[in-house]
Amino acid sequence: MVEAIIDSLSEAVIWTISKLGYTGIVVGMAIESACIPLPSEIIMPFSGYLVWKGEMSLILVTLAGAVGNVIGSWAAYGMGVYGGRPFIERYGRYVLLSKGELERSELWFAKYGDAAIFFSRLLPVIRTFISLPAGIAKMNLTRFTLYTFVGSIP
Repeated sequence: MVEAIIDSLSEAVIWTISKLGYTGIVVGMAIESACIPLPSEIIMPFSGYLVWKGEMSLILVTLAGAVGNVIGSWAAYGMGVYGGRPFIERYGRYVLLSKGELERSELWFAKYGDAAIFFSRLLPVIRTFISLPAGIAKMNLTRFTLYTFVGSIP
């Protein structure tokens, strides 16, 4: 069952990037960063393959991924700002966000503050959900955007 879901997601991602190019990368990464389960581990490796084949530019793929990450992160940040923890506890399950994942993200943010936004972009699972506690804490949006963008580049 899980294998079939991953296969379907992979096919959808490959089709989207093949048809939309850099815009497809932005869209895919925005979806993933908005706490919707679409793994960047499918999006970016396929994009890297297209770079290797000479069909895309490494710099533009990197920028498209980072821009998509920022756009999706803004959505998650907004959920945190306007809905707060009660909203996330009530509706998080619809995007496969468990209470434990939210708590881990909040602990990371509480422990490392603004720097958590940058460093968490390098960590699976936490990178997807760290925007929520940043929004709940009403982190400065300009700093949030800068740390999200720079942290998404690697």
